[in-house]
Amino acid sequence: MSEISRNRSFAGDATETVTTHDGRVGHRDLVAHLEVLRKELYVVREGVWCFVGNGLSNQTFIDAPDGIIAIDTGESNQEMDAALAALREHTQRPIVAVLYTHFHYVAGTRAVLSEAGRDDIPIFGHGRIDGNRSRAQAEVGPTYARGIIEQFALFLPPDGPDANIHVGLGHHYRDPDHAPFTPGYLAPTHTFDGPTTLHLGGTDVEVTPAPSDADDSVTYWFPSFGVAVNNLVWPVLFNVFAIRGEEYRDPRILLRGIDHLLSLSPEFLVGTHGPPLSGGEEIRRRVTRYRDAIQFLWDQTVRGANRGLTSNELAHSITLPDLYRDDYLTRELYGVVEHHVRQIRSGLFGWFDGDPAELFPLRTSERANRIIAGFGGAEIVAQQADEAIEKDDLRWAVELCSWLVEHDGSTERDRHRLASALRLIAQRSSAANIRSWCLTRALWLEGALDLSSLYGHRLHPLALAFMAPEFTVQLLRVMVDPERSQGVDTHVAWNFESAVAGLHVRHGVAAVTTGEESDVTMHLTHADWARIMGGEISLTDAIGSGAVRVEGDTARLRRAMDVFDLPSLRASAPL
Repeated sequence: MSEISRNRSFAGDATETVTTHDGRVGHRDLVAHLEVLRKELYVVREGVWCFVGNGLSNQTFIDAPDGIIAIDTGESNQEMDAALAALREHTQRPIVAVLYTHFHYVAGTRAVLSEAGRDDIPIFGHGRIDGNRSRAQAEVGPTYARGIIEQFALFLPPDGPDANIHVGLGHHYRDPDHAPFTPGYLAPTHTFDGPTTLHLGGTDVEVTPAPSDADDSVTYWFPSFGVAVNNLVWPVLFNVFAIRGEEYRDPRILLRGIDHLLSLSPEFLVGTHGPPLSGGEEIRRRVTRYRDAIQFLWDQTVRGANRGLTSNELAHSITLPDLYRDDYLTRELYGVVEHHVRQIRSGLFGWFDGDPAELFPLRTSERANRIIAGFGGAEIVAQQADEAIEKDDLRWAVELCSWLVEHDGSTERDRHRLASALRLIAQRSSAANIRSWCLTRALWLEGALDLSSLYGHRLHPLALAFMAPEFTVQLLRVMVDPERSQGVDTHVAWNFESAVAGLHVRHGVAAVTTGEESDVTMHLTHADWARIMGGEISLTDAIGSGAVRVEGDTARLRRAMDVFDLPSLRASAPL
């Protein structure tokens, strides 16, 4: 049986699941990848450094004629402080500019300015960076945060068999040594939306948009150094589908970016993740293989879809040829091919794949009840689930256990049974994302983790204070309770010190308006609104204290605000 086949069935022998020296249990390939991600400040070439293993992403430094150009700043000020400390072992030259490759790793920029003792260092990035960060923290915030926690092992125990080994692209999403992870994001002072050439620090930098896992990703080409810095080539097979949930990453767009990267013929290739590559021929050979793996997935998915295969059939019929296992760049050490295939089909054609059973499926709990009854009862299904776990038939075991957990007579034993199956998959999968997700869900099923706070907006006054006030008002659109909104038709305006925003609550929606000709208006400061949304003070108390002055019918305002999911907006005391 090939290694790919064993991974697909999760029925590996003892040599595939290993225990590290400190007691963590995982797939041998996942453990071996630690060496690729080891912490090291690479001297890419004279005057170019790349710090790998400091967090989820790299920090890169280019010694231009007039000073250092810093590229990406990590997940916190502390992470960037560590990168700067490593840099200062080689040079004391000042940083003259900061570049962002995309919106994910830009939260330590304040550390750069603090070290320099100045606030006027120019920051360059794509024009969508600021908006993308707000989106991730706003409307889709709960789902986005929950996905990050599950995918990046943030709630796994610090030691023992379930502890994090690594997260595929780096050792940690956030290195515990960098606590308390002080945010230091600063918006770009100079933006671009298309190809451009910058002259920074006495050298030219060619900028080319190259969407990958973010639509604001760019490639930076330093022709005088022969160095390309990119967010296209990762130290794992590219993640077409992020198990945490993300917008569709179209491989066709990614391939254009990689082909452009190859056309530069760089002698040195530096990525946002993983160790740098050196040597023009070596880069050409390995990056070509990387891009071909991605094209293979797209082409074969389309080929199968054209032949009428459903998503499930595609996932089980498409595997990368063995030749792609020769290089960590094209191995399933982060996500897995069968999920990427499903995502490609869904991204092209939508969720319905022609399977009649998926056209009008039963509610999950009702389906579980009927299937269990058809099998002859929960005891029989539980027995088959235990047998499947014993025989390493883990795909079937997870499906059986899921019915038991979802059906009306579910027991604690059913939850533990499903947790056992998920834990075995985690220990046998070479993909870091799968291990982290399965272990997080297993611990939740066992009652060792409380994830309830992740299923709703957790708005922090400090974060809200940094957003435009009208943007924070618009967040309420995705918090309307349709049942509580029945009979409500009220246009509400928020009059802040420097902006006016409005929502018309009607027919189960909160439609965005300018606030003109509103039925009722609240006069308040942005800071007080941030405190209300963040739960520090209720709207009732804010009105009572005079922090919010209401123009119009207060009772009508309270009825309109009562439709939103935020407890702080709902009536807590009579006026």
